[in-house]
Amino acid sequence: MKLTLPALLAPDRQADRVVPPSGFTAQLTSFTAGAMAFLAVFALALSLASGRLAERWASALAGTATIRISAPPEQLDTQVATVLALLSTTPGVASARALDTAEQRALLEPWFGPDLPVDALPLPRLIEMTEASPGYDSQGLRLRLSAEAPGAVLDDHTRWRRPMAQAAERLRLLGGLSLLLIAGATAAMITLAANAALSANLPVIRVLRLVGAKDAYIVRAFVRRFTLRALTGAGIGTLIAMIGVALLPRADEAGAFLTGLGFQGLGWLLPVLLPPLTALVAFAATRYAAFRTLKGLT
Repeated sequence: MKLTLPALLAPDRQADRVVPPSGFTAQLTSFTAGAMAFLAVFALALSLASGRLAERWASALAGTATIRISAPPEQLDTQVATVLALLSTTPGVASARALDTAEQRALLEPWFGPDLPVDALPLPRLIEMTEASPGYDSQGLRLRLSAEAPGAVLDDHTRWRRPMAQAAERLRLLGGLSLLLIAGATAAMITLAANAALSANLPVIRVLRLVGAKDAYIVRAFVRRFTLRALTGAGIGTLIAMIGVALLPRADEAGAFLTGLGFQGLGWLLPVLLPPLTALVAFAATRYAAFRTLKGLT
């Protein structure tokens, strides 16, 4: 009898008796699969949400720039008007506008609170600029600003966009590595549980081989039982984790890091793949352990 997937799923009461239906190995396999699937769901949710957040911040900064004007109070309005006039004649600049006091207060509110006396502070004036296609010459614009408005400084957000893109890539890589480590730990624990069950049933295995049972038949008994245990445990762990993820706070407009840690759209289908993948890991680990044990008996 070959150890194929249809043969694995087909019920066989006589073969199932080779492996005890309960006990330490059953509890260890189910708990390990459930705990690892639970952790995998949250690792997947965290990596996807963090990547989305980094991409959202990077895309929000793309195509925009800010000009900060620091000058004596009596010169601020003059320099703001000069910069706006300069930008209106600059190729590659789609639009530009000066932020008012209310908008600057809204920008500072997350850090200093709503009661910040913006009017009483010597804050620089900010001009928001939108880039056209094709874009503008940033170096040339900086030179013009330094000549016509010495207090104006251009910030094209490059130093912010690049780290955001790198963060998104590294967070996805970290999520993938975490899933690989979880899969490796699951395989190791299930292999230990299968070795324990095989050691406990060595007398039965020897008798089965004496009466003519094929190795594939014996291995099938262990593989089927441990694969189904892992599938059941991973399914329960995944379900609990998905409920927990669904109860987490949703993403807010401020883009806070600890909100929106969940799945979106078709992303909810990704955790559903974890139980069959866990069962596949259990299948490979148990099969390897069983054949290695049987080979040691010859």
